[in-house]
Amino acid sequence: MSTTPETAREPARRSAVRSLLRLWPYVRPVRVRLSVAAFVAIVASCTGLVFPLVLKWMVDGPVADRDPAGVWLGALYLLLLGVAEALLFGFRRWLVARPLSHVEAELRGDLYRHLQRLPVAFHDRWASGQLLSRGTTDLMLLRMFLAFPLTFLLVNGVTIIVGVCIMLAQDWTLGLVVLGPAAPVIVMCMLFEKRYARVARLAQDQVGDLTTVVEESVLGIRIIKGFGRHRSQARAFRELSGTLRGTELHKARLLAAIWAVIVSLPEVAVGAALVVGAVQVADGDLSAGTLVAFLSTALALRWPIESIGFLLAMSQEAATATERYFEVLDETPEDPGAGARAAAEARAGDARQGLHFDNVRFRYPDAPAGSPPLLDRVDLHIRPGESMALVGATGSGKTTLTALVPRLHEVTEGRITLDGEDITAMSREELRAMVAVAFEEPTLFSASVGENVLMGAAHDAGRGDLERALSVAQADFAHVLPQGTDTQVGEQGLSLSGGQRQRLALARAVVGRPRFLVLDDPLSALDVHTEAAVEAALRQVLADTTALIVAHRPSTVLLADRVALLSGGRIAAVGTHHELLRTNAEYAHLMSGHEDREDHEGHADGPGHEEEPR
Repeated sequence: MSTTPETAREPARRSAVRSLLRLWPYVRPVRVRLSVAAFVAIVASCTGLVFPLVLKWMVDGPVADRDPAGVWLGALYLLLLGVAEALLFGFRRWLVARPLSHVEAELRGDLYRHLQRLPVAFHDRWASGQLLSRGTTDLMLLRMFLAFPLTFLLVNGVTIIVGVCIMLAQDWTLGLVVLGPAAPVIVMCMLFEKRYARVARLAQDQVGDLTTVVEESVLGIRIIKGFGRHRSQARAFRELSGTLRGTELHKARLLAAIWAVIVSLPEVAVGAALVVGAVQVADGDLSAGTLVAFLSTALALRWPIESIGFLLAMSQEAATATERYFEVLDETPEDPGAGARAAAEARAGDARQGLHFDNVRFRYPDAPAGSPPLLDRVDLHIRPGESMALVGATGSGKTTLTALVPRLHEVTEGRITLDGEDITAMSREELRAMVAVAFEEPTLFSASVGENVLMGAAHDAGRGDLERALSVAQADFAHVLPQGTDTQVGEQGLSLSGGQRQRLALARAVVGRPRFLVLDDPLSALDVHTEAAVEAALRQVLADTTALIVAHRPSTVLLADRVALLSGGRIAAVGTHHELLRTNAEYAHLMSGHEDREDHEGHADGPGHEEEPR
């Protein structure tokens, strides 16, 4: 099971360094503090290399001369060095804590803002779990990289170089013995880097897939329980979890292999140096203090050398996390659309007022090449203050057509005008302040009832606007909830019934008194009595706005002044409900499953049912 777009699963191959360099704009504001922290860490690490020199002095001096006072003095030096090293590393940790939290916050903020600006087509392609994993797990990996590997690859590299110079200065022959494994270790690290990069990317994508499954299972828990599918869902989760486990074990095997090489070869070299040095001491060619200092320096370099393996692993994981992060940020956001205003205004002199679709064509960006457009040469004019019902068979493109008005999708050809102005000439903020929408599947957020409704209003909207919108949508049930309109509706509003959610979504659409209203079958979840009450209140709103209403039954159609039939991707007929019943066989067939009714009386086709609140 895959939930990541294929184009994202196969990114252009680039080096880890080149990927990580893309983080520089975020690191640059805190570069001074991070540089100071790195310098402090280098000083602290090199302080540890002074220990062997003190030991050499103690062995060749006070110990050889049997001078207890000198031994105690040397012990004091070692204690002071240890305290200094600990304090320096603690200071380094304090230096990086604040800037790294700032970098992580900036990365997360930019990702979230960019997600809000990306077109709906992007969100249709990407699984939410993949986006969640990029905003959580991947950013955690980046923070860990900036906090540890980024600094200690430099610190350990400098420490190793300084340590090797100290060993060569003490005895160059022993130094060459210890440096013997350097070439095979470097080759192994290069091979490890390439293999680990592929596996790390695979593991991070699989984490995204697993996150998607968990999220969908939580949101769809009622369906899973209702159909008794908990075992199959658990089995699917175990399979994905097992796949991820296998990938993580592969990572562990690679890390174990490189660590075995990095640990064993230097240990063998140190053992060889010990034998050679002992022979030289026995022959009188080398002092005991020098051998002790040499071996102490070599042992002090064990951790910097052994850490190379997991530092490289963490760096590779950070590089793939960076690639995944910028895969989202590299997506083209919605064009603000304000640049074409002058041209649009120049053309708008003879344009019609109201809402006008002018030769509109639309195909989805990822549709197969050569496939026919979903909407083809749509021409439709809704006069100012008029309500137009949009009717068509399932899959005819009604919802897509309504999504073009607030520019949730962009028209492929043609144009849409509001009161004579091309919508592409407006900024999206300006356009969406003019157009309010209510979708057939209402979405509520983990906030209060009032906050969900007022999301559709201006920032200065007050209690009166909220009460009016609830009244229009016949959502007075909100007042009898435990905390009234301050009641938290919970994630996706699942604590409410389907009809209640739909009425709150309708209230959100009308609360801002929009000039243009787009409603996608807004009353489908209501029972006939509630529907009639909502229609009566909604007529007052529709009298002052220009509205496009997707309708499936006569009760909703009769809200509108006229009806447009969408068929074959085109507007096949326009007229009143009764005119189309008499003159258009396709429209009559679509309405045949419902009882007709007069304009101002009657009910919907059958007894609908609205779920009671839980």
